[in-house]
Amino acid sequence: MEKLKPKLFSVMKSYTKEQFVKDVIAGIIVAIIALPLSIALALASGVTPEKGIYTAITAGFVISFLGGSRVQIAGPTAAFATIVAGIVAKNGMDGLIIATLLAGVILILMGLFRLGNLIKFIPYTITTGFTSGIAVTILIGQIKDFMGLTIVSEEPLIETMDKLKAVFQFISTTNLQALLVGVISLLILIVWQYLPGFCK
Repeated sequence: MEKLKPKLFSVMKSYTKEQFVKDVIAGIIVAIIALPLSIALALASGVTPEKGIYTAITAGFVISFLGGSRVQIAGPTAAFATIVAGIVAKNGMDGLIIATLLAGVILILMGLFRLGNLIKFIPYTITTGFTSGIAVTILIGQIKDFMGLTIVSEEPLIETMDKLKAVFQFISTTNLQALLVGVISLLILIVWQYLPGFCK
C-alpha cells in the first residue's frame, strides 16, 4: 500500500520555504504555457474555451495531489483533441463526461493491475506514426483560424478531410488581418532561435 500513497504526503515532511518558492515559480511558468494551450485545445475539441481552463486547473490540482512523483508536471495534451471532438459532436457534453469517467476508471484499474509494462510491446513505428498523424490533423484543423476563414457548415466538421475540403471551398473568405497576425507569429517562432546574444 505504501507504493500507492501519493508522493505529496511523503514529500511534505521535509518541505522547505526555498522549495516552496521554486515550486511557485515553476507553477507560474507552467500556467503561462498551459492555460492558453488549454483554451486552444478546447476550441480544437469542439467545446467552449472556459471548459479548457476549468479542465487544466482541475487536472493540475488533482494530479499534483495524487501524483506519484515530486517532479511531475501535468498539462493539456493535443493528442486527444480529435478524439474529444468526435465524442462531443456525436454524444454532446454528457457523453464526454461519461467517457472521461470511464477512462479514469480504466486508468486506475490498469495501475492496480500493473499493466503499464504493456507499452513496451507497442512498436516505435506505431508510436511515431500516431504522433505524426495527430500533428497533421492539428495542422489541418488550424488552417481555418490561421487564415481567418469563415466556414459555414450545417454540422460541425470533425473529420480531417472534411476540414481540408472546407478550407479549399471557403478560401475566398480569407481575412488578411488574421493571416498577417498568423504569419508574423509563425515567423517569430521560427526565426527567434537564430537571433544573436540576449534575444536568443
